[in-house]
Amino acid sequence: MASNEVVAIQSRLGEREVRLDKVILFPCGIIGFEDAREFTLLQIQENSPLLVLQSMEEPSLGLLVADPFAFVPEYSLDVSDAEQHMLQARDVQELAVLVTATIPPGRPEETVLNLLGPIVVNHRARIGLQIPQTGKNILPARRLMPEKDSRA
Repeated sequence: MASNEVVAIQSRLGEREVRLDKVILFPCGIIGFEDAREFTLLQIQENSPLLVLQSMEEPSLGLLVADPFAFVPEYSLDVSDAEQHMLQARDVQELAVLVTATIPPGRPEETVLNLLGPIVVNHRARIGLQIPQTGKNILPARRLMPEKDSRA
């Protein structure tokens, strides 16, 4: 998959063209979708902080994801040596981190990030891995927009 070949896929965002060198292999799948192994990142719209991690095999499988550091600067995660090896990363600094986002229907102001199941991607090697975080002192989820003080 080293070519710049472009293929058309059906996605949750409609038909999209994807360069094959932008396909990310998830050797272990993603929790709940272990059989889906090939994904790509699709922009929802220009400058949006949210992306869709879209399955190349299943058009209806697209997860809304975001960079957690853009919303939770103090976020941290643990990547073991074995996980770093699976990701073919020389250094954890070359890894991109994404977390899933959930938007309740009709209530975008209540969008929540799942901080316990980060998806880590080595774009150079085009390999991804979901690395559940356990035993951490972090909230399992965080709203994108803080709740407004009802006393105001």
